[in-house]
Amino acid sequence: MRLIIRDNASKASAYVASYIVDRIRAFNPTPENPFVLGLPTGSTPQGVYKILVEKYKAGEISFENVVTFNMDEYVGIPRNHPESYHSFMWKHFFSHVNIPPSNVYMLNGNAPNLEANCVAYEEAIKRHGGIDLFLAGIGEDGHIAFNEPGSSLASRTRVKTLGYDTILANSRFFDGDIDKVPRMALTVGVQTVLEGREVVVIILGQRKSLALQRCIEQGVNHMWTLSSLQLHPHPMIVADEDATLELQVKTVKYFKSIEKVAREAGFEQVLPSKVRTSNGPIPLTKVEEVNSPTIHSPQLTTSRLLRAPPAAEYPIRSVSPDLVPDRMASRIPEPNMHKRLTPNPEQQAARQNAIIA
Repeated sequence: MRLIIRDNASKASAYVASYIVDRIRAFNPTPENPFVLGLPTGSTPQGVYKILVEKYKAGEISFENVVTFNMDEYVGIPRNHPESYHSFMWKHFFSHVNIPPSNVYMLNGNAPNLEANCVAYEEAIKRHGGIDLFLAGIGEDGHIAFNEPGSSLASRTRVKTLGYDTILANSRFFDGDIDKVPRMALTVGVQTVLEGREVVVIILGQRKSLALQRCIEQGVNHMWTLSSLQLHPHPMIVADEDATLELQVKTVKYFKSIEKVAREAGFEQVLPSKVRTSNGPIPLTKVEEVNSPTIHSPQLTTSRLLRAPPAAEYPIRSVSPDLVPDRMASRIPEPNMHKRLTPNPEQQAARQNAIIA
């Protein structure tokens, strides 16, 4: 996991926006092979969207061959509602760049069959070859998308009941009236996020600092779904200084030192594989078997469903020494020890032979 720390929210947002632009450029998308981007909503990514729009208007990036999948949507409010995530995305991003409307995928919180809509969403992601980069924000309780505390780490896109803390936090977008906030939402699952080839999370402000600490310094826990990033091969968290207030000083220094070393060495994170789950062949991992296995080059047993390996698999064995009979009394130089009532092994053997005879 990479943790990138910047002085303030604007610098953190600028880093994420530049990172997304660099990834799209490196991918060099085409109409037949577009770059697939997962996007969040909320106040945190607004700075990122603003900078992306500025870069587009400056001619630094094109979104013509980019396909987007949004993370979530409220259930039960119209799409043209000012606080629907559909309205949010068009207001802050889509209407300002050259992304074709047909390339924008969003969940429908008013679908006649919400479960069917979720299944179709997963199928659409698969049809486009999966998510190349998932951008995400988090809640104060560490939830990613609308995967509230207690969500399964194997969850897929589904209908989700919102936690009270989330409803309370989002009431600021509904005139501060908690009764106006929807109680349910559609959201991609934790597993859906983890299957993205990259996941970039932006975390801003002191209110998110405890969630960041639980994700970085503690183990994977479904009560803090952000911690699931520990299971991903290419996760990156970009935070401002305020968001690191709960972290140990040595943790902050460690991640800053890692970034410094990488910068001085002139390299960044390795680009994930461009291989798609549906748009191209999946390379096979080949394991060459040896004809005569030894201790130094044994045959793999995991591919045999963990059945017992044959006796010839490890022919080289250490030789066990011959067992030599030993008595504690023979180690003590005391004559009286041999005059005990219990007979020694030699006497026992003589008696047995006499009985047999």
